[in-house]
Amino acid sequence: MDIAGKTAVVTGGASGLGRATVERYAADGANVAIFDMNEELGQSVAQSLGDNVVYYNVNVADEVSVQAALDAVVEKFGALHIVNNYAGIGSTCKTFGRKGPHPLADYMKVITVNQVGTFNVARLAAEKMAQNEPVNDDGSRGVIINTASVAA
Repeated sequence: MDIAGKTAVVTGGASGLGRATVERYAADGANVAIFDMNEELGQSVAQSLGDNVVYYNVNVADEVSVQAALDAVVEKFGALHIVNNYAGIGSTCKTFGRKGPHPLADYMKVITVNQVGTFNVARLAAEKMAQNEPVNDDGSRGVIINTASVAA
C-alpha cells in the first residue's frame, strides 16, 4: 500500500516501536495520529515531525476516549486507512511473592489495556474504514495491525 496521503493511527505512538512507526509513516508522506497517554512525549513527537502528525491523549480501553479521537482524526484528515495497535502495559509482579499473590486488580488492568483496548480501537477504527472507498482492486478499505511485545 502506498501510504502517501493516507491517514494512520498509532496507539502507543509516543515511544518505542510506536514512535518508530510514526516517524516512518510521516517520512513516507502519511498523516499520522499518535494515540498515547503520555501527553508531554506525545506532543513533543508530534511537534518534531510536522503538521501531518498530531497527538491525542487516548485511553485505548475507554470507548468514549477512542471514539472522540477517531472522530477528530477523520474530521482533520478526511479518512482513516491504517491502525497500528502497540499500546500496552505490563506488570513486574510475580504470581506469588513475599508480599503474597499477584494483586488481581493489577492483572485486570493489564488485560483491560492490552486485550480489551486493542479490540476497542480495532472495532471502532474498522467502522471508520468501512466508510472509505476501496484503495485497491481487492476492495480493501484499510488495514489494522495488532502487535504485541515479547512480554505478552
